[in-house]
Order: sequence, then C-alpha cells, then structure tokens
Amino acid sequence: MKKILLLGSALCMLLGLQAQADADAVLKKLDSKANSYGNIAQEIWGLAEMGYQEEKSSALLQATLQNEGFTIKKGVAGIPTAFIAEYGSGSPIIAVLGEYDALPGLSQEAVPMQKTAGKAAGHACGHHLFGTASTAAAIAVKDWMQANKIKGTIRFYGCPAEEGGSGKVYMVREGLFNDVDVALHWHPGASNAANAGAALANKSAKFRFYGISAHAAGAPDKGRSSLDGVEAMNMMVNMMREHIPQEARIHYVITDGGKAPNVVPNFAEVYYYARHYKRDVVIEIFDRIVKAAEGAAMGTGTTMDYEMIGGTHELLPNLTLQKVMYDNLTKVGGINYTPEETAFAEKIAQSMGYKEADIEAAATVQPYETTARASGSTDVGDVSFAVPTVGLRTATWVPGTPAHSWQAVATGGTSIGNKGMMVAAKTITLTAMDLFKDPALVTKAKEEFQEQRGADFQYIPLLGDRAPALNYRN
Repeated sequence: MKKILLLGSALCMLLGLQAQADADAVLKKLDSKANSYGNIAQEIWGLAEMGYQEEKSSALLQATLQNEGFTIKKGVAGIPTAFIAEYGSGSPIIAVLGEYDALPGLSQEAVPMQKTAGKAAGHACGHHLFGTASTAAAIAVKDWMQANKIKGTIRFYGCPAEEGGSGKVYMVREGLFNDVDVALHWHPGASNAANAGAALANKSAKFRFYGISAHAAGAPDKGRSSLDGVEAMNMMVNMMREHIPQEARIHYVITDGGKAPNVVPNFAEVYYYARHYKRDVVIEIFDRIVKAAEGAAMGTGTTMDYEMIGGTHELLPNLTLQKVMYDNLTKVGGINYTPEETAFAEKIAQSMGYKEADIEAAATVQPYETTARASGSTDVGDVSFAVPTVGLRTATWVPGTPAHSWQAVATGGTSIGNKGMMVAAKTITLTAMDLFKDPALVTKAKEEFQEQRGADFQYIPLLGDRAPALNYRN
C-alpha cells in the first residue's frame, strides 16, 4: 500500500512538473513575440478610432488572427467593426474578449506632460492594449492546442464601442454567446489585480429639444428656445439628485446649445448617463429623467424626443473562475520599470500631485478579494449574464493614474503600457489552458453562474430593440 501511495505521489509530481514546463514554454513564446504585439498595440494607439469608427483597428486585429489560422466572421450583430475569430471545433468553447475604441477629446502624445497630438480622440482607457493582449492570448492558446492536439474551440470576440456604445450588448442580444462555456477579459489599469469585479448598470440617451428661431433682441417674443428646454431639464435633474440612492450617478454634457447668442436656437441636445449597481434602479432613475425632459419641454414651449444610445447590465462575478485567474496572475507577476521608464513615471506622478511614483505597486499583485465596489460601467456586464465570465486588471499605467486622463493616454503609448499588456496576455492564456485541461472546472463555474443569475432570469437589454447606434460619436 505504501509503495502504491509513493508511486501515486511520484506520478502527481511528474504530471505537475510537466504542466509547469508546458506553461513555461507557452509564456516563453509569448515573450518572444512581445515586440511584435507591442507594435500592433501602438499602431492602434496612433489610430485612436472612436466607437463604431474603428475600421483600421478592427482590420488589423482581424488580419493578425487570420494569419495565425483563425477563421473570421466579419460585421457580426449588424456592426461593421465587430467580428469573431475562431480556431478549433467542439467543446469547450472558451471566448476571449477584445476592445479597441478610443475616447473623444483626449488627444495626447506619449510624453510625460500634457501635449495634444492633434487628433480627435485618444486611448485614455487603454483599449489598444486590451484588444492586442486578448489577440495575443487567443493565438498563444491556439498554438498550445495545436501542439498538444487539444480538443475544443478558442474564440476571439472583436468588440467595438465599449465606451458608451454598448457594442457587446448587441452581440449578446444577437445570441453570439449562446454556445460559449466561459468568457475571459481584462482591462488596463494602474495596478495588477484579479479580484471579483463589479460594474454599474448604465442607461444613456441623447435628449433633443426643438424650438422656434427668432432674433434674440429684435423679436424674442416670437422665439422658443430649445436651449431653455435643455437648461430647464438639467435644473430639474440636478434637483432630483437629492432624492435618488446615494450610490447612483447621473452625468451629462450639452452636445449642441445653439450657434450664436443673437439667434434663439431652434435645436439643442443634451447627452445623459444614469448609473447604479442594480439595473432596476437605473431603469427607475432613467424614467424620471425622461419625465424631467418632458416637463422641461412643456414649460419652455418646445418639443422633445430622445434616442437611446447605450444600456448595460451590472457585472455578475464568478468566484470559481476568479480564483483561477488570480492564481495565474500571481504566477505571471507584475512588471519592472527600466531607469528610463522610472524617469517617465516620476514626471507622470508629479503631474497628478504625487511626490514620487509608486513603481513598486506595478511590480506586485494586489491581495485577492471576493468583493469589489463598482465605479464605472462596462458592456462586459451583459456578457456576464449570458455566460460565466472572469477578468483582471494589469498595471499598464503609472500607479495612481485615473482612467480617462491624458496621463493614461501618454503612458499607454509607451513601453510601460506594452509590458502591462503582456502580463494580461499571459494570465488569460494560462487561465484558458486550465479550462481546456479541466472540464470539472468549467462545470463548477457553470453551476455557480446558474445559481448567481437565478432560475427565473430573462435577459432584457437595457437599450431595448434599437439597432446599433453606429453614429453616436458623430
């Protein structure tokens, strides 16, 4: 009996060593292609294409995957820049999500001081890194499957317009995730963490007011100001803030307020977001915003209509998958700065009011946590209600950097961003390999998913049945 136990222990040790050697070989190959992937990411950073306008960025990732043997489905879910790339056949089907849209009004050169690059947009959320790292991971998993004759399917989802355009929602609504077993994703950040994620549900719309033009001095009584409608709406919504849950968020920008002070504007537009960590509360708040708009139109003698632009669910965590992702992130570890990168980071930190850069935070992994406080929204939330989903963040920015800032754009255009990107690629690759090797893990994740989602759950997209908002950035 003792001999059998010893043999069993030796076999387990041998298998463990083989698995480690297997993983080391995959990671080494990713390292050998880091410069190539860095070039792809920086090309997309330079393109800085906004939501549903990412023609070149999408085409570049498609070509990269197609050259590696993936079959490509273009223009899925009625979106020209959305695509699916697939390798293999049968189960399990493991999805890797990738994004590549930039944000408007955040043009910035890759320098540690604020300096615009003369473009309409900038990658202030690091989606050039997001899409590229996910592509790298999909290719690395494909190579591993091919070399080891692994059965199953690795599938890359090219997801446009995450920034307010809700691209993934249309893909979920179209049923494109119905046969997927697990979805993997990540996001650029200022630290390395693979904790249970959270996100705010979100509804957004553009409210358009229509008035009557007239000379603002010569015949003001003949006019009805559409801008008055917008301002009256904004005033009522701002008063409403006192009477909504404190965790809720409402924000807006006036996208069109007229063209000249001496002309009573006959058209004005305001763009609203409503958020909360429960989608039912978001729906209630948004309906009250609509009532405010209707009252504003009535009170100012204007008319109003609105267009739903986006709507996303909150994020449904999966702790079974999260622990696997975290363990793999700790194996990969963080990043170390060169002296040149340290000098860059110090200047970025000083621009944000810090005395010095906490570069040690980029080299470490944050402790594992099973709860998280939501601070933003993502259309990954809808994916997480369609299929067990797990993600992580890596230090692609100088620690302390907020997303949607010029500092995020600048650092994302450097080797610091590229290094953090490869941490994500490696972690997603190892996690996908674990899922292919362990069917019981996939089963357990699905069981948790069904329990968390609830037996009576029915998916209803918050943006309704509208067609993709392809012109929302125009």
